[in-house]
Amino acid sequence: MAVVLSNHFKYQAMKGEIDCDTDVFKTMLMKDTFTFDEDAHAVYTDVSGEEIGTGYGYTARGITLLSGELTEDDVNNRGSMIWGNKPTWIADGGSIGPVGSAVVFDETSADDTIVGCIDSGVDVTATDGTSIQVSGEIAVYLS
Repeated sequence: MAVVLSNHFKYQAMKGEIDCDTDVFKTMLMKDTFTFDEDAHAVYTDVSGEEIGTGYGYTARGITLLSGELTEDDVNNRGSMIWGNKPTWIADGGSIGPVGSAVVFDETSADDTIVGCIDSGVDVTATDGTSIQVSGEIAVYLS
């Protein structure tokens, strides 16, 4: 699984515009044709046209991530933010997808800053009654 941060997120975090303790972060599902660009994909409107459409159990702008844990990792020389839930969408009445990746953004920031993209490298489709889950720890590492 690859996690790539947007450069705009790094910049906004350094400016103090992102508050990992109190801001509302969301994750959304992206079409299988979407390719994340850490330079060009800075805000929600930069990627919203590549988000999968609302329907069959998916709603545009995705699922809110529950507050998690900020940690300092002196062994690997980085900090991390791990959210407290694994976003899951259950297909209802049709299929969700195909989905190629998930994008996390800060809904509280003035410009809906894109945090980054999570890509498992495998495109998936949830058929009626099955689910898509962004699995594992959703972590952001600033190193």
